[in-house]
Amino acid sequence: MEAAELGVFMFLACAFGVLLEYPGSPVHQSLPDPTLRRVLMGMAMGLTAIAIIYSPWGKRSGAHFNPSVTLTFWRLGKVHGVDALFYAIFQFIGAVGGVMLSALILRNALTQPPVSYVATLPGADGTAVAFFAEAIIAFIQMTVALNVSNRMNIARYTGLFAGALVAIYISVESPLSGMSMNPARTFGSAFNAGIWNSLWIYFTAPPLGMLLAAETYLRLKGARAVLCAKLHHHNHERCIFKCNFGACSQPVSSSAIGGMNSLPS
Repeated sequence: MEAAELGVFMFLACAFGVLLEYPGSPVHQSLPDPTLRRVLMGMAMGLTAIAIIYSPWGKRSGAHFNPSVTLTFWRLGKVHGVDALFYAIFQFIGAVGGVMLSALILRNALTQPPVSYVATLPGADGTAVAFFAEAIIAFIQMTVALNVSNRMNIARYTGLFAGALVAIYISVESPLSGMSMNPARTFGSAFNAGIWNSLWIYFTAPPLGMLLAAETYLRLKGARAVLCAKLHHHNHERCIFKCNFGACSQPVSSSAIGGMNSLPS
């Protein structure tokens, strides 16, 4: 499921990249403003992230589709080590497969500049700026996810917050670093394109930013405040994590009690 989720995300990133940036695309020709195209790309990918998080598979797997997210929840004690390892492996497989499938379908429109497999690369300000930009957006992303997902009254909206931030980052931050926030996402494009420039940025800055957010949250709220590793938990799908979400849900009626009995614990 995690492989498929990131595979779908990458396939759609490639498709929207071609639609908006390939010079032969009618959409590209009708939208000469690069800022507007970037905003539209952000909206498309933000909505894609939201759709994946609230999809049946996203509800089941937790919708990480990012090794940095999985690593962070492992550090928070919510993911077993073996699960974290295989989540990461299949996230990378999904990213590579999604771009590979896109290249088979979209061909030169995807593989040639300026689209170039939607690779994430440092902007004109250089690698140092790209590194700090990636670390900052990753820190914000995980900080918001932890603060929303662990508040019972708003936890169900975690996916909306996450998707909105993705849209904002692509619209505003992508000129600095390409906006990856995900080692597997960057690797998927780099593997297919053979573009290995500054790959170290996207393997270090996103996990460092998210781990720093986790450490900050732990110091402020404590480990008990972290309920689960799922981004959307208001469902009846099986939970494989070290979950305390169901214990915090308070039934209010006999019918609600029946529903709560089917929640993961």
